[in-house]
Amino acid sequence: MPTQEAPPSPGGHRITVIGAGTMGAGITSLALGHGVPVTLVDVDPAALDGARDRIAYHGRVAQLMGAAPEGVRPGALDTTTSLESAAGATVVIEAVTEDEDTKAGLLTEVGARTKPGTVLITNTSSIPVDHLAGHHPRPDEVVGTHFMNPPYLIRTVEVIRGPRTSRHTLDALDGLLRTLRRESVTVSDAPGFVTSRLLHPMINDAARVVQEGTASAEDVDALMVGCLGHRTGPLRTADMIGLDNLVDSLRVLYERTGDERCRPCDLLLEKVGAGDHGRKSGRGFFTYERTEQLS
Repeated sequence: MPTQEAPPSPGGHRITVIGAGTMGAGITSLALGHGVPVTLVDVDPAALDGARDRIAYHGRVAQLMGAAPEGVRPGALDTTTSLESAAGATVVIEAVTEDEDTKAGLLTEVGARTKPGTVLITNTSSIPVDHLAGHHPRPDEVVGTHFMNPPYLIRTVEVIRGPRTSRHTLDALDGLLRTLRRESVTVSDAPGFVTSRLLHPMINDAARVVQEGTASAEDVDALMVGCLGHRTGPLRTADMIGLDNLVDSLRVLYERTGDERCRPCDLLLEKVGAGDHGRKSGRGFFTYERTEQLS
């Protein structure tokens, strides 16, 4: 449990988060809990309604676990289906599906609406930042910040500096992360960076072990936790990431690296095809109650 420390001032930050899925809601919860106002954008009004429930739940969990700073008034939350809110933001965070065309189109649209100096954070888990930055009219303002799930509990974030990311952008990001009481590790730009490049093929291998009948999902995770010190087990981690998101990320890694370990195994594809996406759908490698789906 993180120690309580004097929280930094919200410092005039105004964040627009684009994408009301698992990561978008989690990042929004983190910012709100540290006093930063957020506008959450999604094209689907139903997704925004569901995100509000998850954000409220995350806030309660953060308080119970001592992950929210004391004495800070929560930031205001607005939701909208329009990108126009990005025009008044100091930071825009995209957390949409792991598809390069979708993200590229979004960066073009956001870049046309924001004023110079607005930091654009991509929360991509696998696509090189510079590939996305090329679709923004000011590529020096684009940086990768890979928040881990759940963002309101995990204090370390992976920051990816693209070849064109400016010092000003990094300094502005550093100020935001200090406000959010996050610790960053900055790495160079490459497919999957560090965390996804190591974790996602390992999860794929774990799923393949289950597919081949060597062990159950429960036994794979028990051995990885008990013998090798993995905190939650690779297959519960997969459920938390979202099996659909994991498959998308593995496909990107396979296309960009040619590493056969990154080709999504049949079991993962079958589960995604059946709608078993992990905690958010109630079933993945394991089954989940309603409160677990919110987390």
